Amino acid sequence: MELHDVWFVLIAVLWTGYFFLEGFDFGVGILTKLLARDRAERRVLINTIGPVWDGNEVWLLTAGGATFAAFPDWYATLFSGFYLPLLAILVCLIVRGVAFEYRAKRPEENWQRNWETAIFWTSLLPAFLWGVAFGNIVRGVKIDQRFEYVGSFWDLLNPYALLGGLVTLTLFTFHGAVFTALKTVGDIRGRARQLALWAGLVAAVLAAGFLLWTQADSGDGKSLIALVVAVLALVGALAANQLGREGWAFSLSGLTIVAAVAMLFLSLFPNVMPSTLNGAWSLTVSNASSSPYTLKIMTWLAVIATPLVVLYQGWTYWVFRKRIGTQHIAEAAH
Repeated sequence: MELHDVWFVLIAVLWTGYFFLEGFDFGVGILTKLLARDRAERRVLINTIGPVWDGNEVWLLTAGGATFAAFPDWYATLFSGFYLPLLAILVCLIVRGVAFEYRAKRPEENWQRNWETAIFWTSLLPAFLWGVAFGNIVRGVKIDQRFEYVGSFWDLLNPYALLGGLVTLTLFTFHGAVFTALKTVGDIRGRARQLALWAGLVAAVLAAGFLLWTQADSGDGKSLIALVVAVLALVGALAANQLGREGWAFSLSGLTIVAAVAMLFLSLFPNVMPSTLNGAWSLTVSNASSSPYTLKIMTWLAVIATPLVVLYQGWTYWVFRKRIGTQHIAEAAH
């Protein structure tokens, strides 16, 4: 296996980790409007992800940085062609971070409600836009012989990509509801399980259509295996959720996301960005990669740094592993 193939796999792993972690993170943000009934319950939801949301975004930074260093042509074409949706995601992530930090800075109800509304929308929009972006990457876009994107913004809003956006939105909402049931006690825990059922059923229908479409369009035997794993994991997550086995439900909903993202990358390889104008103009792992020397240096850095990131983030989740409820929220924080 060549180094550029190795880095394609590593970037796939980084994006998979990001969607697994930020998926429930976005889902909880969406649930602040769909599940919480009052300010105390919204505070409970925010507190379930409060210690970890910024650490989850490390995976996005690492994935973007790795793409820039390992496949600069892919990075350049992607960010020039998808400039508006990626800018929208960036703005949402900035506002979302500010909202988490500023919400409790003042006690006025309007102040806190406005920041909570910001958390909801800046969780919902990226959850949808990431699916649209990756749908277009897998489907292919208009790339010319100079490996430059020559389409328009409206070309990105095609049925396949929009369906991908709905899949990530509903799947992340389900993932967040299962995480909420795992991390809370009391009435909100039971309502989270009920909402997870409905979100999971909607996600199952949409995901089945999207993944089957992907398999029919560009899949092979390996992607078919990933598709089957994703379907079985989602069914298992729904069953575990109904049985009240929140740990299993969360693990299986995470496996659903992992298998679905793996299927997309398996369908994409060896391309990194197919051209719909001419297959010869597609960006691939070979023609879009950095020099072998650059990839070699990056590989050694990744071997040293990646285990450290995984260890400290795992330690964070262990420290903040306990369940919380409205009884743990101080009256002043309401």
